[in-house]
Amino acid sequence: MRVFLIVIDSFGIGELPDAAEYGDVGSNTYGHIYEQTGVELNNLVAMGLNNIEGVKGLQFPNGRRLLASSSPLAAFARLAEKTPAKDTTAGHYEIAGLVLDKPYKIYKRFPDDVLADLKRATGYSFLGNEAASGTEIIQRLGKEHLRTGMPILYTSQDSVMQIAADTSVLPLEELYRICEKARSVMTGDRAVGRVIARPFVHDEDKFTRTEDRRDYALEPPGKTMLDHLYAAGINVTAVGKIKDLFCGRGISESVHTANNAEGIAAIKALQKTVKSGLIFVNLVDTDMLYGHRNDVKGYAAALKYFDDALSEFLPKMRADDILIVTADHGCDPSTPSTDHSREYVPLLIYGEPVRSADLKTMNGFDHISDFVLACFSLKKDEAIYDRIIKEGFNG
Repeated sequence: MRVFLIVIDSFGIGELPDAAEYGDVGSNTYGHIYEQTGVELNNLVAMGLNNIEGVKGLQFPNGRRLLASSSPLAAFARLAEKTPAKDTTAGHYEIAGLVLDKPYKIYKRFPDDVLADLKRATGYSFLGNEAASGTEIIQRLGKEHLRTGMPILYTSQDSVMQIAADTSVLPLEELYRICEKARSVMTGDRAVGRVIARPFVHDEDKFTRTEDRRDYALEPPGKTMLDHLYAAGINVTAVGKIKDLFCGRGISESVHTANNAEGIAAIKALQKTVKSGLIFVNLVDTDMLYGHRNDVKGYAAALKYFDDALSEFLPKMRADDILIVTADHGCDPSTPSTDHSREYVPLLIYGEPVRSADLKTMNGFDHISDFVLACFSLKKDEAIYDRIIKEGFNG
C-alpha cells in the first residue's frame, strides 16, 4: 500500500486555546484568507475541510461563510499541537510521532558569546543580529552587505538562526559552509531548531531571495515514524524540506524541490513510480512566500493551485492508496505579524479504504504517526485507524 502524507506548510484553521501566550489571539489562517478572497477549494471542501469542528459554518463580517459538504468524502478532524511551540521543526516532529517536552530556544538577538563562536567557526562577522522579516532585512542591509561582504544574521519569533548573503558576494557553497559551521555552534543549551541559509540576488537597489534556501536541522532527539518504517523495510520517500528537517534519518530516497510547482510535479511523478510505502511531502510556498510576507491573495492562489492539482491526482489513486492532508502550524497572512501563529491544523484522510467520519477535535499531531504506522501494521491505533478503515482492508 501507499500513504501520501502532504503537509500544506502553515495552513492553520484557527487559534489554539493558549494562543494568547504566543501573541496569536484571533489568528485563523484559512478563515481570514477565505474571508478576504472567497477562494474555492473544491476538492478539499468535498473531502470535508469545511466540515471540521471550528471551521464548519464560520461566518465573517463581510457575509462570507464557510459552507460544509453535505456528504464529505474523507475522515476529518481538527488537531491541536501538544508541543509548546509553533515552528516547522516541532510541527513536523509531532506529525512524525515525536513530541518535544520543551521547545528549542527562541532569540530576539544572539548573545555576544554566540557571535564570538560563530566568528571563530566561520571566519566571518555578521550584520544585523536581530529579529526581523527576511525580505525586509535584506532590503535594509543589502547595500552594506555588498560593501562589507559580511553575511546578514537574523532570527524571528521561531527557533531559527537565518544567514543571508548575495550570491555575487558569497557563492552558494560558501553560504552553505557558513551555515553548516553555524549549525555546529548552535547546539546544547543554545540550540535552535534550524539554521537556514537564505541566498539572494540584487538588481540595483532591489534585493530578492532565490529558491536555493537550505535548512540545517538538529537530528531528532528520539525515534520518529520514519525510523520505525525504515527499520521495518518500508520505503520512505521525502519531498521538499522533509529530508532536511529529519537530517535524512529514516528516509529511503528524497526529492529536492524549490517550490510548490516542483513539489506537486514530484507528487504526480511518484504516484506513477513508487510501488509502496510512505510519500511524505512538504509544500512550502504557503508559508515561505505568502504567510510570512502577509500576502493573502498569494496564499489563496497557492491553496487553489494545490486543490486544482488534486483533480488530477485523486482519480489516479490506487485501491489501496491513502491520502492525508494536514499542516504543521499557522501563519495568518492577514495579521500585522509576519511570524507563525499558534493554531489548530486540519486533518483529512481520504482513499478507498477510508470511511467518512467526523473525528472532532483531537489532541496531538502525533495521531497522524499512529495512523500511518497502523496502516503498515506496525502499531495499533484505536483513535483513528480502527474508526475509519473499512472492514476487510489489509494494508
